Amino acid sequence: MADTTEEQTEERRGATGSVQSVDRAVSVLEILARLGEAGVTEIADELGVHKSTAFRLLGVLENRGLVDQERERGKYYLGAGVLRLAGAAANRLDISQEGAPVCRSLAGDTGETANIAVLDADAAVNIMQARGAAAVTAYNWLGRRTPLHATASGKVLLAHLPKERQDGLLSRKLARFTEHTITTAADVRSQLQTAAERGFAYAYEELEIGLNAVAAPVRLHDGAVIGAIGVSGPAYRMARGRLPELAERSAKAAEELSRRMGYAG
Repeated sequence: MADTTEEQTEERRGATGSVQSVDRAVSVLEILARLGEAGVTEIADELGVHKSTAFRLLGVLENRGLVDQERERGKYYLGAGVLRLAGAAANRLDISQEGAPVCRSLAGDTGETANIAVLDADAAVNIMQARGAAAVTAYNWLGRRTPLHATASGKVLLAHLPKERQDGLLSRKLARFTEHTITTAADVRSQLQTAAERGFAYAYEELEIGLNAVAAPVRLHDGAVIGAIGVSGPAYRMARGRLPELAERSAKAAEELSRRMGYAG
């Protein structure tokens, strides 16, 4: 019984020490965010710990890329790893918030229904929608999951996936929705290559008869594609001849939203 009690006491001490170390490491990041840069002595004073403790914390953070050191003066500053973590949080938090005004502006500029879509496993899901003056339909795309191979947004998202994942999705049977739906992997790959090169994708009545769409990629600070923004509308109004113009406007909207997401271009 005594041995068990001693073990539990040691576990509690270990847990307390681990939590304290995590708390101090986070405090180091907050100090550097506030000061911009700081030396070991300055950080130790801020934390109220010995220099050796501050040095160990900085070493761990440096190994993980969260802080870096200016070699000449020995000062520490936030590393690129912090941007990586911030970018991961931005994936979910910012695209809806930052995308709302861009989506409304695109709808107002084109007169059509504008949408922002993100990847959801094997489909594109629409997370933002705005209707332009010419959008007479009351159809709501918000929250709807749509196939990647038969939609403009889906093609954009699919075109920028890693090859292994792209191949896995295209190895499945591709559903046919209309007579215009492309259902062979080779033909879809050809469209994806074109979309990646041009910076936008089209869909000609591939999901529904009488419905056309264009979309362009939205990027994070590191260039990774996180979503697609574009417009859709009836084929009689969004005829093939008009799609290049709408694609250009969608691409400009995508650039604006990407800039808001931290992408420098």
